[in-house]
Amino acid sequence: MSVVFEEVRLSLPHIEVAAHLYGHENGQPVIALHGWLDNAATFSRLAPLLDGLRIVALDLPGHGHSEHRPRGAAYNLWDYAHDVLQTAEQFGWQRFSLLGHSMGAIVAVLLAGAMPERVERLALIDGVIPFTGEAEGAPQKLGEALRALLKVEKKRKPVYATFEQAVAARMKGVGAVSWEAAELLAQRGLMPVPGGYTWRTDPRLMLPSPLRLSLAHAQAFIQAVACPTSLVLAEQGLLVDADLRERVHALPFELHHLAGGHHLHLDDQAGAAAVAAVFNPFFAAAAS
Repeated sequence: MSVVFEEVRLSLPHIEVAAHLYGHENGQPVIALHGWLDNAATFSRLAPLLDGLRIVALDLPGHGHSEHRPRGAAYNLWDYAHDVLQTAEQFGWQRFSLLGHSMGAIVAVLLAGAMPERVERLALIDGVIPFTGEAEGAPQKLGEALRALLKVEKKRKPVYATFEQAVAARMKGVGAVSWEAAELLAQRGLMPVPGGYTWRTDPRLMLPSPLRLSLAHAQAFIQAVACPTSLVLAEQGLLVDADLRERVHALPFELHHLAGGHHLHLDDQAGAAAVAAVFNPFFAAAAS
């Protein structure tokens, strides 16, 4: 697959991040946010199919070629929202749209709800609501996170003897993907080490969350979203739980059900084309 993009590094006030740039510089400004443990390559099939956009596909901190957060810092969803906002500032974008997959979609919703004056449109792929937790479980969750944090320095990332072994492992990871999709993610996500290859991702990304938003918190962010929003739901994706589906269908968003798994936009070209067929008219409406 031949993809035309520009590789850039952005020196934000608090961290340096990497990104892929797609489209003409005068296109509609869009920041694209990948899922947990993925990277900017997740948009390598979809981004070239989206018309009239200037897409900044980020490697979020701790992922891909972006820097890891310093010791003592965390990878909370709201921290990513700050990264996105600083990226927009770097490009001088007072208004911009967000294209998000999975965790990236959740971050997009949080930012759009918190700062509706900055976000023009939301295009979401198989993600919208974070895992929630209620008050009674908060002490246990924080305890689990703190115990894991004490042990993280002793953990070693897996080393794969060959690139192909790493690709095979990614196929079976969270949100199982096709070989082609895993290969694209691995090409950006792996680095050579003695004995083979390991992932560039920060091991702290695997730590349990110290605190989760309550369902009431999550719903408040959803209700605060003021911009047009289009949500693609994968028929074999991660949002298949009956209660969760019912909650998603009650959202005030434009919903589209498409065949495919959680990474339908990356698994094959047909899935990417199906998602593009949804999002192209959605973004075109902003330009009309």
